[in-house]
Amino acid sequence: MKRRHLLRAALSALALTFALPLTSPLKAQEQPIVVFAAASMKNALDEVAAEWIKTNKLDVKISYAASSALAKQLENGAPADIFVSADLRWMDHVEGKKLVRAGTRQSLLGNTLVLIARKDGKFKDVKIGQNFDLAGMLGNDRLAVGQVDSVPAGRYAKAALEKLGIYKSVEPKLAQAENVRVALAYVARGEAPLGIVYGTDAASEPQVMVAGTFPDGSYPPIVYPVALMESSKNPNATKFLKSLSTPSAQAIFRKHGFSVLAAAKTN
Repeated sequence: MKRRHLLRAALSALALTFALPLTSPLKAQEQPIVVFAAASMKNALDEVAAEWIKTNKLDVKISYAASSALAKQLENGAPADIFVSADLRWMDHVEGKKLVRAGTRQSLLGNTLVLIARKDGKFKDVKIGQNFDLAGMLGNDRLAVGQVDSVPAGRYAKAALEKLGIYKSVEPKLAQAENVRVALAYVARGEAPLGIVYGTDAASEPQVMVAGTFPDGSYPPIVYPVALMESSKNPNATKFLKSLSTPSAQAIFRKHGFSVLAAAKTN
């Protein structure tokens, strides 16, 4: 009987051991920090977040889409702790709805606007200037851009084409995408011979090359503002927000082609 009781005790202890949850490198009791970020930030922000998670053992969940789509989701009550927009307009929109925590907004990053083509295509070293014949270059093909009335990259593209005097000739040839990464994919897959995206997007896709760079002054400065959401209740969100301006994060952003606008912070 004694041996039977000992066996039962051992089996009970073994069962309890396997019933315990597996340990995680992240702090299980902490809620993940939820970030809404412009699609063009994916490669860089994923790397920044991975380093932060490794150091702080806290989880970060990032949802990428066009800034316009994310702003509308926030307006409709979608839960997020931090919003990073690819332009000032959509952050202004969210802030105007009283959804931004006062004093937390800052201009984080800058970018450039480029004309891209597939690396195995015929377009190289395009001279972008006033009235250049982009419509003639396209022929019967399409120009991939973000939606020009809502997606920031599309709005910048439209502004540049208007400034250069060629928007009306190119407008019928636009293939408008739901966000800049979809426009990038159109060119990468050969569905459009040319596209207009951010310089950082071009650098992220091995199938495309920069065929030309839009000159300074042909489009408004590209600014990525970031802010904490008023509804955020995550005590770690402010810590992550501040981490985006640390020298280590800024080095990652620069590596991916962004310019850094925010002053560096040590923590």
